[in-house]
Amino acid sequence: MPGHNPARSRRATERKGDVRERTILDTCEALLAHRGYDAMTVGDIAQGAGITRGALYFYFGSKQEVVTALVARTVEHLWERSRTTAQTNEPRQAIAAAMRRTVELWNEHGLVMRTAIDLSLTVPEIGELWSRTADLFITAITAVLERAGIQAGTEPEQASAMARSLCWMIERTFYHASQESRESLQKASLTCEHIWLVSARLTA
Repeated sequence: MPGHNPARSRRATERKGDVRERTILDTCEALLAHRGYDAMTVGDIAQGAGITRGALYFYFGSKQEVVTALVARTVEHLWERSRTTAQTNEPRQAIAAAMRRTVELWNEHGLVMRTAIDLSLTVPEIGELWSRTADLFITAITAVLERAGIQAGTEPEQASAMARSLCWMIERTFYHASQESRESLQKASLTCEHIWLVSARLTA
């Protein structure tokens, strides 16, 4: 066909697919706020995204798959925001920046984060995704502690063990504080940051 460029058509289709998938995930996030996970249906998501149920099934096999993809997108944003700051040479700056950017994401997507935590024990895909994400943060926190002079290792007073406890402490604290208000989340963040600094022996 004159003027037909298969590669260009394919790229256009892929871009359209990306936009539609993003719309589906955005709709899912909005419905989580208005209806909740249990009440939300595939039909609700399709209608909100302006597509048929059949079209939605082209992208996702179930409501659970949509939510899993939404969680994956959100934690990817969280990791992207925190990864670079965790590698900052100065530990105090790394801690402050990591906490600030984590607060930003919880303010923007706290409902998705809480949904991920709630479903992590009953939806294996979300549980695995959440655990892998936690492991990335534990590794990053460990590196910051070691740069601050904390001994490497897995004993209770060593960096790896301390990082694991810090990671799960932050998760649980943010889960509860984000349900109350942005002010509560900010205060909780400052407390977690202080505990991290104390653990790194950086408060003197």
